[in-house]
Amino acid sequence: MRDILPALSRWYAAKAPFGLATVVAVGRSAPRDPGAAMAVGPDDEVVGSVSGGCVEGAVFELAQEVVDSGAARLETFGYSDEDAFAVGLSCGGEITLLVRRVTPDEDPSFGALAESVAAGRPATVATVTDGPAPRGASLTVWPEGVAGSLGSTGLDVAVTADARGELALGATGLRHYGPSGERREDSVTVFLHSFAPPPRMLVFGAIDYAAAVARIGDFLGYRVTVCDARPVFATPKRFPAGVEVVVDWPQRFLRGTTTDARTVICVLTHDLKFDVPLLEEALRRPAAYIGAMGSRRTHDDRIKRLTEAGLSRHELSRLRSPVGLDLGARTPEEVAVSVAAEIVALRWGGSGTPLTATGGAIHPPKPR
Repeated sequence: MRDILPALSRWYAAKAPFGLATVVAVGRSAPRDPGAAMAVGPDDEVVGSVSGGCVEGAVFELAQEVVDSGAARLETFGYSDEDAFAVGLSCGGEITLLVRRVTPDEDPSFGALAESVAAGRPATVATVTDGPAPRGASLTVWPEGVAGSLGSTGLDVAVTADARGELALGATGLRHYGPSGERREDSVTVFLHSFAPPPRMLVFGAIDYAAAVARIGDFLGYRVTVCDARPVFATPKRFPAGVEVVVDWPQRFLRGTTTDARTVICVLTHDLKFDVPLLEEALRRPAAYIGAMGSRRTHDDRIKRLTEAGLSRHELSRLRSPVGLDLGARTPEEVAVSVAAEIVALRWGGSGTPLTATGGAIHPPKPR
């Protein structure tokens, strides 16, 4: 959804109706997660994807029908054993889509949502998918306010509370309520789509490897900051335009920086006077990934020094060192791919094993 919002904002500003298809539920080996979106706008322009190509043709026609009729639709697509070439997911998965028409009159808060997401401000969109409440009705929830309605005051109040809780976690998924927001009933199904600010990637050590890691981090959607105490290396011209470059002592900068359970920390300093105090700080704070570059000899010395500094076995077990997966990487760009592969594998619970050597679902459910 983030990727297609510029196009949607353009159509919305022009008051041109468009059909928005959003993945609200998946089953088995589905190729996209809840929140993936595709839209059909003026002159049949298409942006986004909901399945990687399997059902986009059918969704295109469905979105056109929804724009013409104005009635939101809930459709499920899956693999058909009877006809593998019929509309369905050849991967064997199943996706459920909510397709609704969006116009300024029908969804007056959509423009504010798009502005919030573009500015990196958190927001959650709650949309009715099924039940006695109006299908396609939406409510946008910010930490400090709300806009729109799902059809009843009680439902709005209950969903607003849950949406703010999901937003704090960056979570997206279906929730169930009674017609007036009763939490022990399940007659109304609501899709909560959280737009949390992009996760942070903190890269320490402004070397060539850091530039490559910063580029791939930016590509993966992280808000990247590179920090180095040496101003001759920490210059913006060595890094992509969207990357923040800070000249400061790494441990001091990290100590004054907020991290959370989605933050990625890459220590590429290659200098014990920098990376040991830095890792001592990093391993004692929230983070999704903490990796440090260096040889195995450097790693052993680093662990020894961190142990002497008082870090526990549990804290040290969070360290990914030497950084990255074993890809045989040599160049800075290859090493960056290795690091990114390890970050993605850790995020989704992947093994890093070639798919040709594994069995079962390629896209298992995200670990909780």
